[in-house]
Amino acid sequence: MALKNRLKEYRARLGVNQSELGKLVGTSRQTISQIERGDYSPSVTLALKIAGVCGAAVEDIFIYEED
Repeated sequence: MALKNRLKEYRARLGVNQSELGKLVGTSRQTISQIERGDYSPSVTLALKIAGVCGAAVEDIFIYEED
């Protein structure tokens, strides 16, 4: 199973860097970087916070695809 995402695209729309987005959602720049690379799947709570800050639905940013 793979969780794909469009976080980098949505972050660019906001005009913020990884550190700034991390502060807005209460996590680190490293976590945002890992999510964008697909190396880390966020918790439901973090995914909801990210979506809220981006003004999008969770499903718009995070896409679940089975292998």
